[in-house]
Amino acid sequence: LRELDALYRDGSLGLTGSPKFCTAGAVFAMEKGEEELAVERFDRCLEEFPADSLLLIGSFGASAVLVYAAIAAPLSQPRNLIGGHIISAIIGVALFQIFGDNFVGAGLAVSLAIAAMMATDTLHPPGGATALIAVIGGEVIHDLGLFYVLAPAALGAVILLLIALIVNNISSSRRYPVNWW
Repeated sequence: LRELDALYRDGSLGLTGSPKFCTAGAVFAMEKGEEELAVERFDRCLEEFPADSLLLIGSFGASAVLVYAAIAAPLSQPRNLIGGHIISAIIGVALFQIFGDNFVGAGLAVSLAIAAMMATDTLHPPGGATALIAVIGGEVIHDLGLFYVLAPAALGAVILLLIALIVNNISSSRRYPVNWW
């Protein structure tokens, strides 16, 4: 990671000027335990690029309904939330790389994401939208490439989960999650 961080700092990764570059730098800092540097780098990214390219995608709205309102549902549990978004993002990015931004890639991304989530017992319906967004999300999303899996998909899902853990456990009458894995 030190070598990668050095490449990040001097621009040798060839990602300068892209959301991918910003995200990589923040992740490298987090891996090294430099939380303040990670926050600084994420802040810089948010200034340079739209927030939706880094942390927010439309499918998180549906995930929020599940993890904040339907907390006992099997599809709302952490394994489904995190796994569903990550698996779907990987499939969506791969199919965009193969088919580009068209109806074939979009249809296959959603259907294969559903099949993969079912096969891994991580079905989370908003994951289908995460796969679709990877294909039809536009230039900012497409420029992220595989970093789309890390941020916004995985990181955003983790943030949703952390907030759900706090909000859903404030009252003694609510308990989330019902099961972790």
